[in-house]
Amino acid sequence: QVQLVESGGGLVQAGASLRLSCTASGRTFGSYKVGWFRQAPGKEREFVVLINWNGAYTDYADSVKGRFTISRDNAKNTVYLQMNSLKPEDTAVYYCAVSYYHTRQENSYDSWGQGTQVTVSS
Repeated sequence: QVQLVESGGGLVQAGASLRLSCTASGRTFGSYKVGWFRQAPGKEREFVVLINWNGAYTDYADSVKGRFTISRDNAKNTVYLQMNSLKPEDTAVYYCAVSYYHTRQENSYDSWGQGTQVTVSS
């Protein structure tokens, strides 16, 4: 089973940028799709973006399209989430997860990281 660790969260002002990393253990990481999800206080966890095994296919939630960019480096077992033009409504705990499927449904994701907090002040 793949183990995931997120990093890169923090407190920033609106309009700033952050880059999150999701680093995996396990030699099969390259065969997985990787998704980012987020959960804001008092809200359900929501899909943010996913990337296929070689980066050729991505799928973004409308709320982040044009501002966030996902990429991956399989040699480093790492997926990155570049977040630009951050807004207060982006404040959430961000989680990465792996799946064998192109899906936004979180119950299709097998392994999850512990999450990293992103806070955007106005």
